[in-house]
Amino acid sequence: MNRGWRLAAWAAASVLAVPAAAQQAEVSADWVRAHEAFLAGDELRGRGSATADEAIAAAYVAAQFQAFGLQPAPGMNGYLQKAEIVRLKLKAPATLTVNGTPIAGATLLMGDGKGAEGMLRVVPAKALSRAAPADMLLVTGDQPAMQIYRTAARMKSARAVLLRESADTKALVERLGGTPRLPGFLRGTEPEARPALIVLPAAAFDALTRQGGANAALTVPIEETTSTTTNALGWLPGTDPQAGVLLLSAHLDHLGIQPDGTVMHGANDDASGTTAVLELARTLAARGRTRRSILFVAYGSEEIGGYGARHFIAHAPVPLDQIVANVEIEMIGAQDPKLPAGTMMMTGFERSTLGETLKGHGALLAADPYPDENFFQRSDNYALALKGVVAHTISGWAVVPTYHSKDDTIANIDIAFMTRAIQSLVAPLHMLANGDTRPAWKPGGKPE
Repeated sequence: MNRGWRLAAWAAASVLAVPAAAQQAEVSADWVRAHEAFLAGDELRGRGSATADEAIAAAYVAAQFQAFGLQPAPGMNGYLQKAEIVRLKLKAPATLTVNGTPIAGATLLMGDGKGAEGMLRVVPAKALSRAAPADMLLVTGDQPAMQIYRTAARMKSARAVLLRESADTKALVERLGGTPRLPGFLRGTEPEARPALIVLPAAAFDALTRQGGANAALTVPIEETTSTTTNALGWLPGTDPQAGVLLLSAHLDHLGIQPDGTVMHGANDDASGTTAVLELARTLAARGRTRRSILFVAYGSEEIGGYGARHFIAHAPVPLDQIVANVEIEMIGAQDPKLPAGTMMMTGFERSTLGETLKGHGALLAADPYPDENFFQRSDNYALALKGVVAHTISGWAVVPTYHSKDDTIANIDIAFMTRAIQSLVAPLHMLANGDTRPAWKPGGKPE
């Protein structure tokens, strides 16, 4: 029996025991531990984004949804939603020519994979935001490379940004692993246009700043690689089709196996959130049908660009304006020492009425104690919020020391905290699904 079938058999065996347990409408520490053990165990090898391991994790979640009595989402004939991810990579080194002469040592760091051509314009970094539109920018000054790049990207017109080699650009090359960062995108869509960032040797850069009227051309020979990401969806139909839909979600992927063979188990990020969605699905289904329908989703490929959530939004089984609220759950495996005992944080708490509504009915929630980290914009909820859906993420300790490290294992998960935290969400979410309260953005809270 090969690995995939062996894991499928394990998941199927666990499902056989579900129906009796599903009659219990309380969150179970045993179920929390069991889901964590499977999702963050050695067999799934860190659930790398858009890998077979991610697909097995999605199949496990889908099987659990089915066992809890959930149905396929409207318009779907099963519980899995797949999407093809296209990624670009260089098939030969990118080349930069000026007046037809190649510039030796020019290094492409990032871009959208497209070439560029135009007259070089020399612009001081401090004046970049006020510069006239230009295709090719030779930027002088000692501002950080990424600060310059972000400013140029906002200009829209720039197709290439050329910088002088420095300690800062060398550090950036190292962070990128010596490979240019080129885009990925969902099949059927186009990658977002963004300028190329090119670093030139000091002598070449200095010579170009003294050369007027130079025409530059960037050639980027690329090829495509493809992979498949998988979402798992479960549908608990409500009694009133006009009442709207409550969306409960998490992402099921993590960092997989590193080049040195280290398995990044991702027990907290985000097996814990996926476990929460599973336990909420089990307990809410056991309570019976609510007025509103509830859609449970575990997204794939959050770690490499939120592709699962993006595909879901583009192919949502219900109109987005029918979603009354989205609660994303991420990293609830540890207690934040900044928060009261047993309490989780909600990103963007002050932006809408959702947090105070859930908290008022018993959810152990508090405002985000790390506003400078911009966590509201850093999870799958944000893509939905940009579409107008009141969408927030609930987390435990968002800056936990095990974040994106090999130590994010079950050994460092607080099962008791997780169990209490998830249980505190059951009644408030049931209330929201069974009532007519519709969370709303507060003035200035809706992201644009």
